[in-house]
Amino acid sequence: MQSFSTFVVNNVRWLSGAFLLTLVSSFGQTFFIALSNGGIRETFGLSHGEFGGLYMLATLLSAATLPFLGRSLDRYSTMTMAIATMLMLACASIAMGFAGSLPTLLLALYLLRLFGQGMMTQTALTATGRWFAANRGRAVSVVTLGFHVGGALLPFLFVLVAGLVGWRGSWFVCAAFILVALPLVSALVWKERNPQSEAQPRAQRAVKHWTRAEVLRDPTFYAICLGVLAPAFVGTTIFFHQVYLTELRSWPLQLFASGFAVLSATTMGFALLAGWLVDRFSAVQLLPLFLLPLALACFAAAYLTAPFAIFVFMALLGISYGFSSTLEGAMWPEIYGTAHLGAIRSVVVAVMVLASAIGPGITGYLIDAGVDYSLQLALMGVYSLAAAFLMWRESRRLTRGLAAGIFPAPDRS
Repeated sequence: MQSFSTFVVNNVRWLSGAFLLTLVSSFGQTFFIALSNGGIRETFGLSHGEFGGLYMLATLLSAATLPFLGRSLDRYSTMTMAIATMLMLACASIAMGFAGSLPTLLLALYLLRLFGQGMMTQTALTATGRWFAANRGRAVSVVTLGFHVGGALLPFLFVLVAGLVGWRGSWFVCAAFILVALPLVSALVWKERNPQSEAQPRAQRAVKHWTRAEVLRDPTFYAICLGVLAPAFVGTTIFFHQVYLTELRSWPLQLFASGFAVLSATTMGFALLAGWLVDRFSAVQLLPLFLLPLALACFAAAYLTAPFAIFVFMALLGISYGFSSTLEGAMWPEIYGTAHLGAIRSVVVAVMVLASAIGPGITGYLIDAGVDYSLQLALMGVYSLAAAFLMWRESRRLTRGLAAGIFPAPDRS
């Protein structure tokens, strides 16, 4: 196996293009949109629960659209999909800046979620899953660094720009950034990479190429999804209500925002570690690992009230995010093949978007109803522990099956 540096140098164009796609996806991620939470609620006179409900509706609509739109990734080139997605995300950012009524705000949020968190993420990871085979783990770990670089830099820059031009003006700046990045991304991904020259990893040899319909009839898919959705649910919920959490704990919002650097640094380190481990072992074998730090992060946020808890929580969440981002990109092609990866991933991303929609909406209404927020966080930790146990069982079963070459082929009857 070639060294990591040699691998990156030899594949820099594809890795850089997909990296930029994941970076730009930040504009549709909850942690970024939530930075406008206070300004939006003040402008439109919304409570925590009302804005959470509106955000949930926009995200649910996005999740419902993704399975249909995601099939395009199996029909069109990466460059075509990247250009279309970036143009739509730029339009969404402009719509957010101009939003003057609740319907236009809902439309802007829907487009941001669909083309930011949804299609931008899906385009990058689907392409990476197809471009690489034996080095898929390392490739995904490099590409997903875009998420974490965005999480480290963009919140700080957004707050800085918003202080000068307001929250609406900041979204116009986001649109300009996307349009400037578009030609560079196009130049990097216009040529598809063929992984056929790579040696196939051991686990990959037994894999059949499942269709989306076949995957949806497989109980294993749903069991794994219960674990995969946990980081999206927990992280989105906490970041969406970050202003409320800081007010509850009497923490400066700026201090909480600085914690994103810890989150990103930890995530990047463990994403690269996970990439090496995936190529050394397999994504399936590592399944249970990413949920245990997530559970500890929930308990830290629930029960630690001193300001240092911000950095404890961010570090633990970063460990979970690092492992999950790499595993999620490498696991599905490892289990189900690559022929219909775009259609399959569209369902996975829809499930994750659904989880990110439910969290802010439910917790927003629970906050309005006076339900203790620390209790809500603790229950998220309990769910993460239960999901980790389920992932351990599925990992053992799949590892034995893939190693023996007896993992069941799809039912084509």
